Amino acid sequence: MSAPDDAELARLQAEAEAAEAALKLAQAKAALAAAQAARAAAGGSAAGGSAAAGDSEAAAPADSEEKTDAEDDIPASAPRNPPSPRNVTPDAEAPASAASPTGPLDADEIAAVVAGYTFEGQTLDLGALMNTEPVPAAQIRIPLAMMNRHGLVAGATGTGKTRTLQGLAEQLAEKGVPVFAADIKGDLSGVATPGEPSDKLIARTQAIGQDWKPTASVTEYFALGGIGKGVPVRATVSGFGPLLLSKVLGLNATQESSLGLVFHYADANGLALVDLSDLRAVLTYLTSDEGKAELKTLGGLSAATAGVILRELITFADDGADVFFGEPEFDVRDFLRVAADGRGVISLLEVPGIADKPALFSTFLMYLLAELFEILPEVGDADKPKLVFFFDEAHLLFTDASKDFLAAITQTVRLIRSKGVGVFFVTQTPKDVPSDVLAQLGSRVQHALRAFTPDDAKALRATVGTYPKSGYDLERVLQELGTGEAIVTVMSEKGAPTPVAWTRLRAPQGLMSPTPDPDIERAVHASPLLAKYGTAIDRESAREILTAKMNAAAEAEAAEEAAAAKAKADADKELAKQQAAIAKADAAAEKERQREHDRLMKATGGTAKSRTTRTTRKADASPLDQILNSKSTQTILNSVIRGMFGTGRR
Repeated sequence: MSAPDDAELARLQAEAEAAEAALKLAQAKAALAAAQAARAAAGGSAAGGSAAAGDSEAAAPADSEEKTDAEDDIPASAPRNPPSPRNVTPDAEAPASAASPTGPLDADEIAAVVAGYTFEGQTLDLGALMNTEPVPAAQIRIPLAMMNRHGLVAGATGTGKTRTLQGLAEQLAEKGVPVFAADIKGDLSGVATPGEPSDKLIARTQAIGQDWKPTASVTEYFALGGIGKGVPVRATVSGFGPLLLSKVLGLNATQESSLGLVFHYADANGLALVDLSDLRAVLTYLTSDEGKAELKTLGGLSAATAGVILRELITFADDGADVFFGEPEFDVRDFLRVAADGRGVISLLEVPGIADKPALFSTFLMYLLAELFEILPEVGDADKPKLVFFFDEAHLLFTDASKDFLAAITQTVRLIRSKGVGVFFVTQTPKDVPSDVLAQLGSRVQHALRAFTPDDAKALRATVGTYPKSGYDLERVLQELGTGEAIVTVMSEKGAPTPVAWTRLRAPQGLMSPTPDPDIERAVHASPLLAKYGTAIDRESAREILTAKMNAAAEAEAAEEAAAAKAKADADKELAKQQAAIAKADAAAEKERQREHDRLMKATGGTAKSRTTRTTRKADASPLDQILNSKSTQTILNSVIRGMFGTGRR
């Protein structure tokens, strides 16, 4: 066996031994906590309390000492009760036990929680059970194999959702699972920098049994369209698809289906839709004189609807959204990378530059998730997921979403589990996520909720109604949770929900503030992905093809007009030529007649002219002819003739 195999075997053996020891310790501490809780509930005597305290110190002296130190340093926000009976003298223990509150859970319920969160495989540690005070023996965990069953992290602003997300991401990466998360405000970038210890932090972590130490995770930074410091993440319009694009543009159902027809036309005609200018070129062509005939072949797409979509695209591009579309298109397989030391890479998508485009941001995340679903093979139930995808600000995704869009999300979430991908939605209230999607989520980490309005109170009651029955008054507890506390229930290894547990969550081991910008820039410049995606590519696509086609049509039309003009000019020239020929022929004929005339005159010695003159001129009339031809003479003659022949009556 090779050296790396030996090292891996040794590591696995050490982990198995540590897990077994931790399990035994947890069971022993749980039994101890249950016994103490039972004694406190029964209000034991001072003597009995002293004996129990002695037993507890004998069973776990190290734990007792650690808890004493921790409770001395816990900040005011952490403990809300007097010290534990283990931290007082035997003489004072009995009255303290009798007077101290027992918490919402009794001993049997604590034992049930411990048993419910004890698993055989690898786990992610969420924190310690709260029973008014932390119960370090009752650790709340999520089975690593169940992280692909999805989950929800919810809570009001400022309740610690981001820190919960950071802690889960750190533990997943440590166990070799790649993580993707959108860094809305830049707070998550601290995961790449070791955390800074403080007395308050150490006291809190010791109180919940966390062995905290500053640790940095392997982190890759990305930015949508290159707006920001990270490696650019782009998508082609064709890859984005009409359904997601309709969500971004705010189209109604009719316009959404019409946009689908446009995509179909582009695919059928080999028109690559790379960026928004390509889609605009297709719509412009279809609404132009050249494309009207082809527009009629697209059933159900009217010129008016195409015009509406075109106007929305122009507005969308003018807002700067066109930079998110283009090539090279990002390959989502690059989110599945593992570092050389076996740790998973945490991919953070920087999005502060598009804070004014929330719909685009959330829809782009959905596109990445859909791409993962398309390209990843089926893996079934694996020991650990291939990737865990944290969907922050999830309410933006579902706002004003069409039925088709919600159906696509639900189907993706339902089926992507078998591809080894877990999806965690991070939002303010569970009502932000549709019920069909919530039904697919196996784990829930619910931070504090506020009930300042009747609608808030109604949402709170609805949230409480979705939890299994427990020993908590959840409607009250959910409003009293402190920062960094949550109500937790997860899916066990057997696929059943675990008991509801009020949990004080573990602190992240990375920096809980943003990593300095110079460190981020150095990490980006050192990334091997920058050479792959850093430079945009503008290849021939629909815009160039249709521009060439329309230019060719314009050139053909211009050529036809030029040919018609040339034909007219040629006709005019031919007419002028013919007229010139006729004029020339007339001139030649006239010249020939004149020549013939001159010849005759010369031949006759001038007599021809006299004869011609006599024949051509009218002879002068005599006086008698003038009298006879006058109108008066003609009238008299006619009267005489009519009288002679009897024609006068007629």
